[in-house]
Amino acid sequence: MTSVFDALPGVEIPPGEIAKKLAHMWSAAEAQSADSGASPEGGQNAADGGSAQAAAASSSGADDATATQVNFVLHLGLPTTPADAVEQFQTLLRFSKRYPSRMVILCPQSDAEDKGGMEIRAKIYGECHYGKSHSDKRCVEVVVLDYSRAARGFLENQVSISLSTDLPLYYWAHRFSASSRLADYRFLLSRAERVLIDSATAPEDALTYPWPRLEALRDLAYARLLPVRQTVGQFLAGYAPELIVAGLQTVRVRHSASLAGEARVISQWLRERVEHCQAAGQGGSSRQSGDSAPDSDTQPAAKSLGAESNSSGQGLPSPRYILERDASGESDGITIEFQYAQPEKYFRWTGDFGRSHACFAARLDDAQAQLDAPLKPLPPELALSEAMFF
Repeated sequence: MTSVFDALPGVEIPPGEIAKKLAHMWSAAEAQSADSGASPEGGQNAADGGSAQAAAASSSGADDATATQVNFVLHLGLPTTPADAVEQFQTLLRFSKRYPSRMVILCPQSDAEDKGGMEIRAKIYGECHYGKSHSDKRCVEVVVLDYSRAARGFLENQVSISLSTDLPLYYWAHRFSASSRLADYRFLLSRAERVLIDSATAPEDALTYPWPRLEALRDLAYARLLPVRQTVGQFLAGYAPELIVAGLQTVRVRHSASLAGEARVISQWLRERVEHCQAAGQGGSSRQSGDSAPDSDTQPAAKSLGAESNSSGQGLPSPRYILERDASGESDGITIEFQYAQPEKYFRWTGDFGRSHACFAARLDDAQAQLDAPLKPLPPELALSEAMFF
């Protein structure tokens, strides 16, 4: 993955000088700002000598500029392309505008790139952004590590040196080719406050992988679908739970090819909410299926990844759950359909992700309802914060 390493921004340095160069980066930026008289606007990077960054560092001292709230490790799996790596890098920079961070990006070498020797390459990058005032400054420091298979045994030490002490650690495994390949990174899996994966792009064995701390696992696909879960939940909250589940025979989720992973997440979430409705309809709970915060429940790892559940509430018949691809290819979207024993009864939600538009159509009681709604999943940086902190 040397090409990925080369595509990412930063200044290459000897790996043994990471700590020293990070400290020097800010003092050098401060000195450059003093020499140039730069205006503290924008957000250029200190590692490349950006004047805006230099001014940000000098405005209240290097110690303030490098204050961080979280440690973050982004592990770029072997299928990651250079363009994809740059896109994720930009996501991290946008994330850091809210949460000042010290970040490490891991770039393992592919079999074709690995020459069999002990090799670690390193880059550093720094950037600051102002908030509403000059005293509200958010900074990010990034260390990029490219390494051969033989060097993995020394990676834990390099990562530890690169991170800040006494801060929570978050680990994002992006586009890894097999969960078993993460076995060499147990020091991250076991220490991380949260382990983030995206079930829409993760391999199938991610669902059954024996994670060291299953309770720490979070799914970015589940997180970015928060607006979908909220709007569907709020619509269904207008009906009594017993109306929603009475006569329900089939819960069908149809999806375009590009949204198979997201559809899996939605299907499992619907299963949980229907079971909740069944329990409520039998007096097992006072909450309705679509209470406006169906996401106030935590994101259990097994649930977020689409694990099957055999429970069907208080002895009520469990509907069939069907997940199928839309062969028409007419839109980039997902359709949810509840089918009932009563022909006149139905619920349908159609979401066109390409047009950012959704439509509800339902008849669960004596009245027919139809509603158009906006559709916009969380952007990547907000999905990160949702999965990490909520």
